[in-house]
Amino acid sequence: MMMAASFDTEESFDDPSCLAPQPPGSISPARRHIKEVKETKITINCVTFPLPGEGTEQQLLKPDDWSYCDYFWTDRKDPQGATSVAGFEVLLQKQLKGKQMQKEMAEFIHERIKIEEEYAKNLSKLSQSPLALQEEGTLGEAWTQLKKSLHDEAEVHLKFSNKLHTEVEKPLLTFRGDNFKKDLKKYDHHIADLRKQLASRYTGVEKARKALADRQKDLEVKTQQLETKLSNKTEEDIKKARRKSTQAGDDLMRCVDLYNQTQCKWFEEMVTTSMELEKLEVERIEWIQQHLRQYTTLRHETDMFNQSMVEPVDQLLQNVDPSKDRALWVKENKSGEVRPVDMDL
Repeated sequence: MMMAASFDTEESFDDPSCLAPQPPGSISPARRHIKEVKETKITINCVTFPLPGEGTEQQLLKPDDWSYCDYFWTDRKDPQGATSVAGFEVLLQKQLKGKQMQKEMAEFIHERIKIEEEYAKNLSKLSQSPLALQEEGTLGEAWTQLKKSLHDEAEVHLKFSNKLHTEVEKPLLTFRGDNFKKDLKKYDHHIADLRKQLASRYTGVEKARKALADRQKDLEVKTQQLETKLSNKTEEDIKKARRKSTQAGDDLMRCVDLYNQTQCKWFEEMVTTSMELEKLEVERIEWIQQHLRQYTTLRHETDMFNQSMVEPVDQLLQNVDPSKDRALWVKENKSGEVRPVDMDL
């Protein structure tokens, strides 16, 4: 990670004045005179930040919202600490993870659909079983109704599986299709390009800073040589060196201005794009919430329908009467009412 104290002492890019940067080539009056000052800022990976405890405390752009636009400005080290990941990249990874979670939820619902379809198939098959088909009377009626309820329940579960497909699985699969990743890449490339421009501007500042230091040192050496008459340097040579030093200072201020303008542009785009990603995440969560609630609604409906299938069975079971069944069976199967008597001699 590249870290260097910034020579510039203007407010960092969160300063409101940053939103109206000076055009390239213009020179900030506050920086007409280059001089040694207390360092109040630090540059990390080409982005300038205020040092802790220096300047006024920065206010969050969206206080109390835990908004993306307030918490992803610095780069974050990976778990191993070997490399760093840009804050914006963390936001993009969150979007991709959300897309994957959405896909896995759809796969889960699909597995549930397969179970429901197989369950419905087995219930329907069982309802047609000839087992205990010859049971008679009130108990036979209850048994017949129980078997019928299996067939009806199979239909309910089959409808449930069909609705799960159309009202839950399909919406989860089709929400933000293949173009979504392409859109994320556009965001990624746009912000990455701005970071590259910022890095280039920062390199320009550092080169200009070194050039100024070299020119100032050269001027100082020539001035000392002239004063001590250790050289044949003339006043004209001193003036030339002073002009070069002044030009180097102007070049440095110009490079700093260009850097600040680029950083402002990156700042503005980071705020806008991170807010857009935040909006997308809210939409994703609300969409999944809506369709998972639909899942529970369909599940409750299935339970209610299944309950309605069982109620007739319950009623018939309550009406099972062994005495009545015996009477019915006797009437249909009796072989004679005359009882045996004693034999006479």
